[in-house]
This record gives sequence, C-alpha cells and structure tokens, in this order.
Amino acid sequence: MAPIFAAAGLKLRQKNEMSGHLTPELVLGILLLYFVLLAGVAFLTGRNVGNEGFFLANRRVPWYVVAYAMIGTSISGVTFVSVPGAVGLETGANRGLGYMQLVFGYLLGYLFIATVLMPMYYRLQLTSIYTYLEHRLGYWSYKTGAAFFLLSRTLGSATRMFLAAMVLQRFVFEPLGVPFTLTVVFMLALIYGYTFRGGLKTIIWTDTIMTTFFLVAVGWTVVTVGKVLSLEALDIWPAVRNSRYGQMFFWDNFAGDPNHFVKQFISGALIAIVMTGLDQDLMQKNLACKNIRAAQKNMFVFCIYLVVINLAFLILGALLYMYATTVGIEPPARTDELYPQIAFYHLSTAAGVFFVLGLIASTYASSDSALTALTTSFCVDFLNFEKKSRHPDPYASEEEKRAYLDATVAQQRRARMWVHLSFSVIFVLVILLLKALSSGAVITLIFQIAGYTYGPLLGLYGFGLFTQRKLHSWSLRLPRPGGVPLVIPAVVVVCVLAPLITWAIEMGCKRWFDVGFLTILINGLLTFSALWAMSYRPRDEQMPESP
Repeated sequence: MAPIFAAAGLKLRQKNEMSGHLTPELVLGILLLYFVLLAGVAFLTGRNVGNEGFFLANRRVPWYVVAYAMIGTSISGVTFVSVPGAVGLETGANRGLGYMQLVFGYLLGYLFIATVLMPMYYRLQLTSIYTYLEHRLGYWSYKTGAAFFLLSRTLGSATRMFLAAMVLQRFVFEPLGVPFTLTVVFMLALIYGYTFRGGLKTIIWTDTIMTTFFLVAVGWTVVTVGKVLSLEALDIWPAVRNSRYGQMFFWDNFAGDPNHFVKQFISGALIAIVMTGLDQDLMQKNLACKNIRAAQKNMFVFCIYLVVINLAFLILGALLYMYATTVGIEPPARTDELYPQIAFYHLSTAAGVFFVLGLIASTYASSDSALTALTTSFCVDFLNFEKKSRHPDPYASEEEKRAYLDATVAQQRRARMWVHLSFSVIFVLVILLLKALSSGAVITLIFQIAGYTYGPLLGLYGFGLFTQRKLHSWSLRLPRPGGVPLVIPAVVVVCVLAPLITWAIEMGCKRWFDVGFLTILINGLLTFSALWAMSYRPRDEQMPESP
C-alpha cells in the first residue's frame, strides 16, 4: 500500500496548488442560508405550540423519524471532529479504532434502556423522567436527580458546542476580526431563534435535516480523501485495517491502559444508560413516540445507525492521518483541529462546504435539543408546571377551571421563554470558561464530565430499580450565625460527596491503575452504597411497587 500512497503524494501536492479553498465570507454566507432554512422549518412547526407540544411534541411523532433525528442529538460536533482526531493519538483512550469498544458497550446499555427504563417511563406517563425519583425515593431524591441532570447536561452540551465554536473561530471568524465571545453569542442566538417557540415539535424536524447534512458530509469526505489516496471504495476498509491506526480491540495492560477493552466496554454500557436512558434530552425524543412499542422500535433501529456511523467517523479519522502523512502535513497539537485544517486548506471547496455544513448540523442538532431538555426539566421539576396547571379548588366550576388554565398557560409560556433564554446565556458563560481552561481532545473531556456528574444519577436510579428499600428522611444540620441551623437532606450530601470521593480515588491510584472512564462506575457504586446505608426495608406498610 505504501507505493500507492507515495505515488499519490505528488498528485495531492499538485492538486492542492489548484484547488479552491473556503473563504470566511463564503462560510458566513453558508451559515446564514442554513439559519434561514431552520427558521423556515421553525415557522411551519412552531405555531400555536403549548407546553405539551414544546416538551413532548404532543406524543405524535412517528418512531422512524425519532430514530433518525436521535442520530443528530447523540452524534454531536464532538463526534464529528474529535473522534476522527483521536484516532491518531499515541497513548490514551480512543486511539486507533478503539472508540468502537465504547460503541459496542453502548449496545448493552441501549438494550437495558429499551427493556427496563422506557417501559417504566411510559407506564408512569412522565414528561420529566426525574419525577420517577419522586414516586420511588421521595422529594429530595427527585430534586437532587433533576439538579444533577441540569449540571451534567449544561456542562456536557456546552463542551460540545465549545468545540464547534473553536473551529469556526479559528478558521472563519478570527480572520474576519470577530472576537470569540461574539462568535459564541452569535451561535447561541441562532439556536434560540428557531427553538424558543416550537421546542421539541420543531427540533424533531430540524434535527432530521441536520442529520442528513452531516451524514452526507462524512460520506463525501471519506470518498474524496479515498480518491486522492488512489483508493477505490472497496479498498478503503482494508487500507485502514492494515494501517497503524487499524487496531480496534486492546487487550494488553489492563491496569495501565485506559483503552483496554474491558474498561471501555463496561464504561460504554454505563455511559449509554446515564447519557441516554437517564438523560431528559434523549428520552424526551423517545417519549414523543405514540406508544412504548414505537419507542422500542426507534431504539433498536437507532442502535444499528449508531454502530455504522461511528465506524464511518473512525475510518474518516484514519484516512485523514494517512492523507496527512502522504502530503507531509504536520498533525496539529490539538487533534480536534486535524479534520477542519485538511477540509479548509487541502481539499476542494466542495469538500470544505460539506465539512462546514456537517459541523454546524451536528453541533446544532445536539445543542438545540439540549436547551429544550434543560428548559423542560427546569420548568417541570423546579417550577412545577404540571402541578400548577391543575385548579387548586377541586370543586371549581368548569368555567373557572378553564379560565384558570388559560391564565396559567399564558404565564407559563412567558416563564418558559425566559428559562430557555437563561440557559442560552449560561451556555455562553460555560463555553468562555472552557476556552480559558481546556486543552486536549474534547471527546475525552466529555466522558470525564459524564463520569463525575452522571454517577449520582446512576446510583439513584440503580437503588430505585433494583431494591425495594426506602430512604430515611435524615438530614445534616450545620450551625450558622443567628442560631438557626442549616439543614441539608442526607441524599443531597451523598450525591455531592460521591463525585468528590471518586476524584480522590482516581488520583490516589493513578500511579498503578488508570481508572479511565470507569469513574462513572465507581461514582455510581459509592452513591448506591451510601443510599443503602441510609435506607430501611418496609415491614408493616405496603412495599413500593417494582418498576
């Protein structure tokens, strides 16, 4: 294969001298046209949308549309840029084709979601999935679980958007003299502009469009790079497998290698459960299906999509590194910049246009639904929208109930828009903070955040699902000036301490055992164990119903 690549090197250098390149003005024009398209979809789908439409699209979306739209939500700009970039790492997790070990673990997690979690959510007719915790473990478990979702999803989604903002700033807005802060505000303003009215009812359809864009972008780039490397379509996979980037399964050095199969597979299953099954964002789309059978069909079809598409991203990453070696490109220190660097400066203008469309589509598909999910959770879990929609007087007349409902709906619509806007502002602030602190591949940062922030949710749901015990209503009382102690529910203390102890364990054993992404397992087990210690088995009263 080496002679082919060597011969292709001269061909590529000659081609690059003649190829057109993207200009910042062209990219900006593409962004504006893209937003006009999304705004048109939002106008058609966002008229007269109430809370049920905003939160769950009135539960009338066909399952196959949800399955396709979920690709865009789960495969963000991080997957689009960071996963291909990580292929060329010399050490660490996700190098080579090792990311597929996580993906295979995802399948086990999705099986659990489809057969255990989703039937429970549909049986309880939930809008926010965290209301399950109130049914099972009480008020403070419910509020704590919802709060950890808000924290987890805000950090995770802002991190995903941070990567896209960095790419656009580096290759588009910086040459135009636009500061990074304005770039981020511009991107969030576009998302808010087409989602604030229609919510999930709009996002289902915009995500379908975006999914199509970034799948075409990946396919186009794979074929384009394959051609300039003199590879026919059927030769691409053998060339990747036989390259230095072709190793998929890693079995050596269990203690020291975070890319070991066992660590990656178990982590993948747990990450899928918490980042999909215990995540309001992804589950909100599943709950938009007509019934549980449709939702399960959606999940199983989505699994097939997931394997194929992630493998395509890894093949793309290997091809990009092979291309860079052939033409003498020095891979950037930040591996996330390899794909955009080649797309902008070394491939044809058409390939660059598809890259921009794919990056924006994948970023917006995950970020817009995240903003809607965060808005849903805050409105339902903390502003109590569903509970306040019922008239406080059960004996009120129908006319009084109707008038009360109309006034409540109008008030809640205004509150919902302010919450939606507030989370957009929070995203901007988190992205600016990440700009100051972040280094390395963003895909690794995503899973590190998930390990620490979703771990308590894993412990809470695990305790609720696999035990029939109840929690004591214990509290921690801290003295404070004035004589009135500060009362903190014990479940809150447990869920805050578990990530801190997990971090201490990870740091303490780093010299002889690399925990990798197994932080989520340690975190969840610590939370589960502490909940067990503060629980009791009901005797005389009715046992809680098993889900």
